Amino acid sequence: MDKNQYNFANLSSSDLEQVNSLQKSLSEKKGEEVILIAYEDHKNK
Repeated sequence: MDKNQYNFANLSSSDLEQVNSLQKSLSEKKGEEVILIAYEDHKNK
């Protein structure tokens, strides 16, 4: 991953709630901490 092509995604509060919910669900399912990170791909813009 070339860090020059990606920036953190600008998510709404409801989008963040969905990401946090999925992160929590995956962590519980796996029995270990899962961290999700949202990026925007600028190479196709």
